[in-house]
Amino acid sequence: MREISFQAALDEAVAEEMRRDPRVITLGTDFSGNPIQEFGAARVRFTPISESVLTGMGLGAAGCGIRPIVNWRMVTFSFVAMDQVVNQASKIRYMFGGQADFPVTYRCSTGGGIGLAAQHSQSPYSMWMHPAGLKIVLPATPADAKGLLKSAIRVNNPVVSFECSRLAAVTGPVPEGDHLVPIGVAEVKRRGTDVTVVALAYYVQESLAVAEELAGEGISVEVVDPRTLQPLDTETIVASVKKTNRAVTAHEAVTRMGFGAELAAVIQYEAFDWLDAPIERVGAKFAPLAFAPAMEQYVVPQVADVLAAIKRTVGKG
Repeated sequence: MREISFQAALDEAVAEEMRRDPRVITLGTDFSGNPIQEFGAARVRFTPISESVLTGMGLGAAGCGIRPIVNWRMVTFSFVAMDQVVNQASKIRYMFGGQADFPVTYRCSTGGGIGLAAQHSQSPYSMWMHPAGLKIVLPATPADAKGLLKSAIRVNNPVVSFECSRLAAVTGPVPEGDHLVPIGVAEVKRRGTDVTVVALAYYVQESLAVAEELAGEGISVEVVDPRTLQPLDTETIVASVKKTNRAVTAHEAVTRMGFGAELAAVIQYEAFDWLDAPIERVGAKFAPLAFAPAMEQYVVPQVADVLAAIKRTVGKG
């Protein structure tokens, strides 16, 4: 199977969906590649730098039979449009009594580790999980990036696609053609028997590397990638923990009140009797990310943090 980058997989997903369905358009202040050459200015709209307007335009167009892809670029800029998302997009289908579809996809890059300083290095997944009515996807591989984005564009509800900055250049196998990944279905990326690591985005890759290393020490690590944060596939996660009897969560967002806390609550509630050790949580320290590389690396979780958490929970630390 051919290998392409995470970013190329995302670009391919958009192009394929625009070719498949003439109702699909894309809106943004900048685009990777040059889609306007193929699809023209009517379907590739360069907009003013006003995220609240851009977000509202997409939602309004979705209500009129268009299937817009709104590219916020960085998650930072989405905060300017919080009213349009929290008060409008997340609730509008419910307030219409389900009588109207609003198939809009909001895209943005997230995360740190690449020297973009405090404002442009955020991973606010849990913030966007609170407004009921949004679906949220977070791919960790090029194949999932393509498949989840294509599925998101076809959904008749608003979807937020978080795309990890540190994964943009990562390459991997991606099926050609109409490759879809279902929303709401987690994937076990590696089978194991001693401990389950539920990891997000960049930390799926890190957890797989740690699992390979620990296999040499006789520790068998199962890695589960939720892929979709909302709806969350609790069944796959809980089944894994019931098999391994131990759990570690790993993500780039801050640990305090982060998505890992929700995972820990779900696991504790649904698999308490199977747990042989406390649930370990790996995440960023409760601080903005500095521009200085040393300080940034101090705040974001490292491979060593995932390794230490696994060893603690299996009693080998």
